[in-house]
Amino acid sequence: MSSEAIQSEDLLSECESVMAEIYARCAENAPNFGDLTDCFNASLRKTVSRYLQNNPSEKPTFEDVKEFLGQIQADDLFLALACANGSERAWWEFDQQHRSYLERVARHLARTDIDAQEVVDTVYVELYGTRVVDGERVSKFATYSGRGSLRGWLRTVIWHSLVDLHRASHDEVSLDEMTENVGEGYAHAQFAELKLGGEGEMIDRLAKDRYRKATLSAIENAFANLDNHEKLLLLYYHVENLKLREIARLVENSTSPLRGWFQRKSVSREENPASRIHESTVMRWLEKSYSKVLTSFRLELQKTHDLRDEEIEICMGLATQDLASPNLYKNLSVN
Repeated sequence: MSSEAIQSEDLLSECESVMAEIYARCAENAPNFGDLTDCFNASLRKTVSRYLQNNPSEKPTFEDVKEFLGQIQADDLFLALACANGSERAWWEFDQQHRSYLERVARHLARTDIDAQEVVDTVYVELYGTRVVDGERVSKFATYSGRGSLRGWLRTVIWHSLVDLHRASHDEVSLDEMTENVGEGYAHAQFAELKLGGEGEMIDRLAKDRYRKATLSAIENAFANLDNHEKLLLLYYHVENLKLREIARLVENSTSPLRGWFQRKSVSREENPASRIHESTVMRWLEKSYSKVLTSFRLELQKTHDLRDEEIEICMGLATQDLASPNLYKNLSVN
């Protein structure tokens, strides 16, 4: 390890107490966001390390680093990390504090109201996270360092999304871009429609036929075990192809079948049942539904069909390749 690296590690160690104080203040200001000790400390350490790397000739002192940490927008960072970790309370706070700002900036920068709304939808999906890496959902919030306000960072995110939207409307989209942008969230990450080929063709046709019946039975029973509101969400999203914001507006309608369920959840969380429903809320409901389906699917294959882990993976491949179709969701029935 170089002398500069050793000095950086020493400074980081000296600043542990300072970072702990910053975290304590944030946790006191937002006690309902959950335990963020590890990810908050990791974020600060990463930011400080970059600061030290960018100033090697100046040889910053402990006081310099302490002053630098004092300039971090700590409460904004705390909120962003809580949202990245899936805190429902943090998402509600984000919606209340920044939703109208996002819409205002998008309308100001976009050419049309339709483009503005599409960009807001896209940004929400990116903030919530569309990719799953090593079993963890990756949220764009994780890239916010606290250097500068959260709103300034959001304005940049909106601008980049508008640029991407403009490019997509004028240029051909490459295969790589299509595979990177797989849709509106966790649903498409889990049930993406894949073309057979490569490794898929390596699965012997006889093996596919052998496991197909078990796969169909398990996936149908997994859907059957969903609650009515979960089935409705999947039908709205996959069969009727409603966008997240359209589902949210449906829930707000007093005649919606989902309204009663939401009101019960709101009362249990001491939230206002009449308050606005946001895309992030619908996205969380959908993710919970997918998680429930996958858990039930795997459990039936293991318990009822007595399949081993490697056989369950074959069935998972069949579910993704052969069953990823709106027709699958049309079999859902609501009592």
